[in-house]
Amino acid sequence: MEVYLDNSATTRTFPEVAELMTKIMCEDYGNASSMHLKGVQAENHIKYAKETLAGLMKVNEKEIIFTSGGTESDNLALIGCAMANYRSGKHLITTQIEHPAILQPMHYLEDQGFEVTYLPVDKAGRISLEDLRKAIRPDTILVSIMHTNNEIGAVEPVAEAGRLIHGMNPGILFHVDAIQGFGKFRIYPKKMGIDLLSVSGHKIHGPKGVGFLYVRDGVKIHNIIYGGGQQKNLRSGTENTAGVAGLAKAADMLYAHLEEDTKKLYGLKEYFIAGLNKVNDIRINGPAGTDGAPHIISISVRGIRSEVLLHALEDKGIYVSAGSACAARKPHASATLKAIRLDKEFTDSTIRFSMSVFTTREEIDYTLRTMYDMIPMLRRYTRR
Repeated sequence: MEVYLDNSATTRTFPEVAELMTKIMCEDYGNASSMHLKGVQAENHIKYAKETLAGLMKVNEKEIIFTSGGTESDNLALIGCAMANYRSGKHLITTQIEHPAILQPMHYLEDQGFEVTYLPVDKAGRISLEDLRKAIRPDTILVSIMHTNNEIGAVEPVAEAGRLIHGMNPGILFHVDAIQGFGKFRIYPKKMGIDLLSVSGHKIHGPKGVGFLYVRDGVKIHNIIYGGGQQKNLRSGTENTAGVAGLAKAADMLYAHLEEDTKKLYGLKEYFIAGLNKVNDIRINGPAGTDGAPHIISISVRGIRSEVLLHALEDKGIYVSAGSACAARKPHASATLKAIRLDKEFTDSTIRFSMSVFTTREEIDYTLRTMYDMIPMLRRYTRR
């Protein structure tokens, strides 16, 4: 049996998405900037994608900028806004548990003379709104807070943060990395006070290599890629027509059954955690129940290193992660696990299960049975 439980790293593409993309690549393959019929056909796919995504978030089509994925969207939001607004101040705010696609651009901006405040989180991975309020200064120009943490599933109070930020200073820009939250929650940027929002296609059963950045109309932002001037000069480069259409199709399909799918995922999560709690010396990281994301479960297994358990599960056809796929190969410990003050013995023994709409109870049962047999054996042979 094969069980894929690494959906926070990437997801299986919906067959309908693959079918649409194949049609575009083989039939409607023109350059969207070309003036002939093939170009118009490609442009129409992009227009339809913008209309679809804008409708799901209740924003304007012109506020959607397509990118190569979540990392580019995050970089464009942070670097583009910082460089465009530095005359108003050089203070930025983010959290200690952000994805590297946020933390690394923040480090780059620090090298450019900006000052960054990194908000702490509690043991469930949530920020304090009071800490945010205290961090805001007259020279603060941008706040970036992720919607859903990719390692432990903490869901941040972004709507409350948006109200707080703009209540203190309407000129501060609020960016949200929604790469793990989009497709799992209904997100309405204008209602939630979000000025910029990052999304990635391959986290929502769409293709890799495509994403988008919502940029509220009126936000001052500089481009970071130069070339042909596509997408209002904000993101040069020939549009990935098939990818863009596939991203929109995947989003439309997910949101058509969101409440039903979310209820199913929370049920599987509760069932899975109840089964995991039958094993001695296992710690569940992050918020429990509906306080956290419906699809992410982080556990630490005392006495067994992450890599050992990961590969033992792989041998049984079960695919999981030792944390964020983008940080898993780095030698340093997870910033998220450090931030929630997890003991080192658990930090080195943490794996992440992440489910999708394709996950079944039978797959969870097989995973639990495998772990019941495997963990005592691995502990027996692990050096103390």
